[in-house]
Amino acid sequence: MAGSGVAHLRKDDKPVLSVENLVVEFPAGRHQTVFAVSDISFDLLPGETLGIVGESGCGKSTAGRAVMQLPAPKTGSVEIDGTELTTLSSAALRKFRAKMQMIMQDPISSLNPRRKVKHLVTEGPRMWGRQNREALEKRGRELLRAVGLDPDMVWDRLPGELSGGQCQRVCIARA
Repeated sequence: MAGSGVAHLRKDDKPVLSVENLVVEFPAGRHQTVFAVSDISFDLLPGETLGIVGESGCGKSTAGRAVMQLPAPKTGSVEIDGTELTTLSSAALRKFRAKMQMIMQDPISSLNPRRKVKHLVTEGPRMWGRQNREALEKRGRELLRAVGLDPDMVWDRLPGELSGGQCQRVCIARA
């Protein structure tokens, strides 16, 4: 039945992300609790995109951060590609986060204003020591092209020299 939540109009593929019964609470003063996220569940199949909408302050960003375990949820499970994140040690979680990325709504404030685009899009692979300088530059330029930016125009520029839309594309390329 349509709208029942059980009749999915999609393939029976294994989800790449599965969130079940996620709860995030924060202490708020003496004997008070803020219920930021209350028992949400969703999954994403390969190629799917999820949009979470709601009023300001309803817990959208908190839910996204809880998926990344920043902060860890009070209860619930978060499984990515078969790995349960809520049970990982700090070291294992740090290593696993290299495969994850958040793209914030305000792209300009999420980019270091003192770092050039070339450093921003190559920072992750450089930190993990996966490629040499030429390979990093080649991949960084490919990623910028893939999001519709001309690498020759933005490579040596700072975020403050770009439009909001260009900064958003840099964030997507970086992810």
